[in-house]
Amino acid sequence: MVTNILNASQHALAVAGMMTWQILWSLILGFILSAVIQAIVRKQTIAKLLGDASPKTLAIACGLGAASSSCSYAAVAIARSLFLKGANFTAAMVFEIASTNLVIELGVIMAILIGWQFTLAEFVGGPLMIIMLAVLWRLFLRKKILEAAFTQAEVGITGSMEGHAAMDMSIGRKGSVWQRLRSAEGLTSISHIFVMEVVAIWKDVIGGLLIAGAVAAWVPSSIFRTLFLANHPLLSRIWGPIIGPIIAVFTFVCSIGNVPLAAVLWNDGISFGGVISFIFADLIIVPILLIYRKYYGTRMMVFVALSFYATMVIAGWLTELIFAVFGIIPKTHAVAAISERITLNYTTVLNAIFVGFAVWLVIRFVRSGATPMLKMMH
Repeated sequence: MVTNILNASQHALAVAGMMTWQILWSLILGFILSAVIQAIVRKQTIAKLLGDASPKTLAIACGLGAASSSCSYAAVAIARSLFLKGANFTAAMVFEIASTNLVIELGVIMAILIGWQFTLAEFVGGPLMIIMLAVLWRLFLRKKILEAAFTQAEVGITGSMEGHAAMDMSIGRKGSVWQRLRSAEGLTSISHIFVMEVVAIWKDVIGGLLIAGAVAAWVPSSIFRTLFLANHPLLSRIWGPIIGPIIAVFTFVCSIGNVPLAAVLWNDGISFGGVISFIFADLIIVPILLIYRKYYGTRMMVFVALSFYATMVIAGWLTELIFAVFGIIPKTHAVAAISERITLNYTTVLNAIFVGFAVWLVIRFVRSGATPMLKMMH
């Protein structure tokens, strides 16, 4: 009995470790690219651009969100801050969705771990979800609920990552984008954002990897195949986007941390659309729902949760249908990272290179005297 438990635990850690190895360089690259973009975009200008829910404004919200923090908690806090500063509520929430589901690092990791098709699906399904959400809220979001939410938001009850959300570490100096980025101030700004992003999200990434390893090692594939109706092609495509977000809600893992578990679920038979809906559900996990309740009150929390769930399910269905029409859904559910071993290959070389970059950024962060900022994040 003890031997079996030890073997299962060893297998779980091995799977988690292998997934970490596979995504390490892409994770660092994603954080670096995100830091570069955030260093250019100044937060104080965002609220001014999101004053209504017109298609143009929502498109701007998508772009600015994709250029923002990928930490779900920070994204939720930023959305409330924008709402209080005069941003339209729908636009602020679209910004929030884009911050966690349309960011570069998420797409890079999905491509490495489960395939480029999922990255493409992220950027197809995300806008579909946002369009449906905008229509749904225009039809059903009542002024009374919105006013009550604003009153509750003004109370200022703290959630999580409030300090991180409030920090604007963009480059202050003038000049072209290239001049700003290559300046000493620009490089320091990038190092600050990089380190703060890693600190904000590392628990979710590690948690997601450990959960994925445990599920892969301890839960028989047959159980998931039965749960996902894997032997019934049509039913599985309908059921996958319905059950995917429900699983995500109870993993308590958000943003990038969901990708390793998504890989395991795909490996064990969930549909293509089910994976996409699962990834989108990081904004309705239980801790986030509790923050919505603090920020906007119970009625708005329920409204947001139900509308998010409905639109991510439909987005999963539509995305799978579109990809099926074009014949680009992966033919096999096998995920190489679950069974591979570490060898001297391009992954090893890239890991060494990008770990070097990460170490350099951390050293610059420390030398700039920015370590006290870490205590201010929460």
